[in-house]
Amino acid sequence: MIDLRDLELLLALERHRHFAKAAQACGISQPGFSSRVRNIEAAIGAPVVRRGKRAVTFTPEGEVVLQWARRIVADASSLREAIAGLKNDVSGTLTLGVVPSALAFGAQAAARLKARHPDLALVIRSMTAAQIRVGVADLSLDAGVTYLDPQSVGDLLASPLFEERYVLIAPDAMAPRRGGVATWAEAAALPLCLLTTDMRNRQILDATFAAHAAQVPTPLVETTAFTVALALVAQGVAATIVPQTFARALPVAAAVARLPLVSPEIVTAMGLVTALRPPRPLAVAALRAAVAQFDGENAAIAQ
Repeated sequence: MIDLRDLELLLALERHRHFAKAAQACGISQPGFSSRVRNIEAAIGAPVVRRGKRAVTFTPEGEVVLQWARRIVADASSLREAIAGLKNDVSGTLTLGVVPSALAFGAQAAARLKARHPDLALVIRSMTAAQIRVGVADLSLDAGVTYLDPQSVGDLLASPLFEERYVLIAPDAMAPRRGGVATWAEAAALPLCLLTTDMRNRQILDATFAAHAAQVPTPLVETTAFTVALALVAQGVAATIVPQTFARALPVAAAVARLPLVSPEIVTAMGLVTALRPPRPLAVAALRAAVAQFDGENAAIAQ
């Protein structure tokens, strides 16, 4: 007989791909952890994992079990939340995937949610739009803040949140001017630090450069984190392009220019995505209620 704990441990093994690390993360001995996995294999009559020297991989039967495990564990969590909700108590853990360009908004949403529901634990993960789409669909994420284009949303339930605009951040000595605005052609001529090409933000920037600048620039540095780009700006090494929501959250720095990008002004829709599955988990409903408040109250977030 497979029980819920067996499935939770199997999902931990999927995350860590290593028996000892998964066992440690779950607070169980490695022999006990291995016994739980063997219990699943005995129950289905087939191996679920391939035990390699470096990393664990899953058999075809194991992949099927993982798909069901995600659903069952997510439904069990939703059941607990629903029971707690009868006492007006939203608790448990909500895992939110956020594209790097929306992390400032994600932090504001998390603060709002925690103020309303202090017993709800929050995990915010910086992820690509593609990772968020897969994670929300397979229920390893409860929700995501991402781009509202077809390739990012897929068949998920999407709700608009705000519009993203872009700002050139550059050392004074490198910036085309200290104040006002900059064009995409001017930005393309600078040594840039941009996100990596698997990031939707970078894909949007490259498409804009291709359409409105003389060239698509080759970045001096590529990174998965805006913090790296901003550190290079502070050192006078490179310029970068960030969303206006991100730029507004930055402290004022001397010798750094912030120039909104125009000719044209590019506007990208951002939103909240969740899985299409009833009943909606209580924590996800609470998140939707919290971010809905931004629609009028903080409409200036992207302006």
